[in-house]
Amino acid sequence: MEIIHHGAVSGVTGSCHQLIIDNDNSLLVDCGLFQGAETSGKKQENLLTIEFDISTVKALLVTHCHIDHVGRIPYLLAAGFTGPIITSEATAMLLPLVIEDALKVGVTRNRSIIKACLSRLKKQLVAIPYKKWSSVSLSNNTKVKVKCQPAGHILGSAYIEIDIKPTEQKSKRVVFSGDLGATYSPLLASPKSPYKADIVVIESTYGDKDHQGRKDRAKSLQGILEKAVFDNGIVIIPAFSIGRTQELLYELEQIVSRSKSNKLNDIEVIVDSPMAAKFTQYYQKLQVLWDAEAKRRVKQGRQPLNFESLYTVDSHQEHCQTIEYLAKRKKPAIVIAASGMCSGGRVVNYLKRFLSEPTTDVLFVGYQAQGTPGREIQKYGPRGGYAFIDGIKTEINAKIHTISGYSAHADQSNLVNFIKRIRHKPEKVIIVHGDEDAKQALAKKIESLNIKAVIGKAQ
Repeated sequence: MEIIHHGAVSGVTGSCHQLIIDNDNSLLVDCGLFQGAETSGKKQENLLTIEFDISTVKALLVTHCHIDHVGRIPYLLAAGFTGPIITSEATAMLLPLVIEDALKVGVTRNRSIIKACLSRLKKQLVAIPYKKWSSVSLSNNTKVKVKCQPAGHILGSAYIEIDIKPTEQKSKRVVFSGDLGATYSPLLASPKSPYKADIVVIESTYGDKDHQGRKDRAKSLQGILEKAVFDNGIVIIPAFSIGRTQELLYELEQIVSRSKSNKLNDIEVIVDSPMAAKFTQYYQKLQVLWDAEAKRRVKQGRQPLNFESLYTVDSHQEHCQTIEYLAKRKKPAIVIAASGMCSGGRVVNYLKRFLSEPTTDVLFVGYQAQGTPGREIQKYGPRGGYAFIDGIKTEINAKIHTISGYSAHADQSNLVNFIKRIRHKPEKVIIVHGDEDAKQALAKKIESLNIKAVIGKAQ
């Protein structure tokens, strides 16, 4: 048995890991898109093509539906994969929406091609409930079962336990973390460690740092909003459509409802992302997956994802009108728009228009991968530098803020505790999905638990 990494080993994108069970059987965990610096110097078709042998792959297991974990699925289907795509029930609902959007943006607008791809995807999707074992058929007598456990990262996210039992041999338990959520995040409950594992493949996005506490981050967010109210500026928050947007709305509703400032009570919160609006509806439908605090808020009659000062922008025409409206008036507003790393989507137009204005604030609440415009703004903005937005050199006069506490990813303490709290300790932890410094820092922490830690390498 071995694990081959086809992505997420030299950075945080392109997650794709192949668990080789024997010569005739393997499982694939995620099949994500490469982004940022990991695409530089490479032809687009080489980044998308499935270049590894899939003849032994019996099933694709999907941890969650962020594009860096699922974006290459259409190419996997095109390469001839016909096996089951196994994932949690909520992810099975969301995945077709994500794949449809990815096809429209990066592949084709041809409706018949998109329809054919989605039809294939839906036929192969197998939704399994959290915390229940499901069998996977192999071409021999080895027994394999898989289980999705709540990962607390986004709606439907899971870490996946895989139990492998060859004939007349002891079973082996392999755990793939996917992306783990931070503790004390609003909306979703924190992940709980598995009871046992022989091998763990774990992400390390924030393997070298800890986030702000929830009270501190809420205080920081409120301070930025109050400053925006004072100078009538725009607060631009680049956010992923799934996860960050919904948690931000949850926190903003709390801040606005508690505010003693009339201006802050009236501040418009604009979500300019049709995808985010769709996913927010799913978050509302699937309140059964919310944590206890969020459910209590709903019982009190609050609507944390649909409050009075919230506006949703739908069409491209509305998007253009909104930018003009914000440019002409002298009132503060909060704009949440995708993409989270500023590498595309409607946030780009807001940055082109407002990044050079000193009354603007840009607030990063999620990880900015190397080579993305978001990382450029984050790095050079505080120095009064510039960034290339949509290929245009743009001066950064806006104030730049980063609140890591709103990240959807577990921090170093969360990751170490995830390993530490496994009752039957793993023989080995393989560290992936992180920059080199983060992976090395996390490896040292795990080694201090007397558990072997290795950095995953590309084949």
